[in-house]
Amino acid sequence: MTVHSTRVRIVGEEYTIRSDVPPEHTMAVAAHVDAAIRSVLENPAITDPGKASILAAMLITNELFRERAAQTALSGEMENLSGELRRWLPPGKRGENIG
Repeated sequence: MTVHSTRVRIVGEEYTIRSDVPPEHTMAVAAHVDAAIRSVLENPAITDPGKASILAAMLITNELFRERAAQTALSGEMENLSGELRRWLPPGKRGENIG
């Protein structure tokens, strides 16, 4: 496993991230976190960087949960479609055990 050290900047602070993923991935993740924190900081009522980071983490986690739910729904739809298509195939091609 190759470990990469990647320098990123998040809300003006520089960090060195050591990870086994490619540097481009680390930079993309950092850019997403930076954008989320900056989005939260656009609210004039939020000036504390710590609070902004927590709220940004909540936003990113919400994105993750929504994507997981969408993936689960899509997997279910694909399974249903597969079952429907299987009915149209000849018995020997259905992937069923014929006894």
